[in-house]
Amino acid sequence: MYRILRNEKLTENIYKMVMAGDTSAITAPGQFINIKLTGRFLRRPISVYDYDGETVTIIYKVVGEGTQQMAELAVGEELDVLCGLGNGYDSSKSTKPLLIGGGVGIPPLYNLAKKLLLDGQQPTVILGFNTKAEIFCEQEFKALGIDVLVTTVDGSYGIKGFVTDAMDGLDYDYFYTCGPMPMFRAIERTAKTSGQYSFEERMGCGFGACMGCSCKTKYGYKRICKDGPVLEREEIVW
Repeated sequence: MYRILRNEKLTENIYKMVMAGDTSAITAPGQFINIKLTGRFLRRPISVYDYDGETVTIIYKVVGEGTQQMAELAVGEELDVLCGLGNGYDSSKSTKPLLIGGGVGIPPLYNLAKKLLLDGQQPTVILGFNTKAEIFCEQEFKALGIDVLVTTVDGSYGIKGFVTDAMDGLDYDYFYTCGPMPMFRAIERTAKTSGQYSFEERMGCGFGACMGCSCKTKYGYKRICKDGPVLEREEIVW
């Protein structure tokens, strides 16, 4: 059981929740937790934004009844949470890493950026949004002391266009990304190096038992919740 310490609104439909509980199962950036909600049959899988020895922080988007229920939870309430799920990013692949996040794909890149910095690497981050009103986490990444590029589709802030418009001319030898599939396809056409994609997928159990989130790779079928959510560029079948 995890106790809610904070549950605050960041933008119109983006929330940040901090929970106290056992985080020993989290071993790599990019892993996720699976939250049981009262009256809901399936748990809600949410990427880990950050964690320490006593707390785990998530950033989530209200998109339906389940996440709306999460947004209404009060400080002090307790949640049944499966923690440290999935395989996460392998942060040992790069020397000049580029992190690319779109919308709610951005949160897991924050803990990855911290890990890369601890390993002596200096990442660059691209954050993609539709418009200025949707922007979150920009200042948190900048506070780490890394270069942050922000794109907005409508040009209301930062670079006008998509995350791929910010990739031109950047010096990197590996990329890590999380976000929607259209963004992945654009990155796949643009990126010049190897990299890792963290996939968003509907899940049943969240730990590989139900096979509901299986996807085909060049090396056979893999379960996004167990063998992923992170897959390497070379194994993905687009």
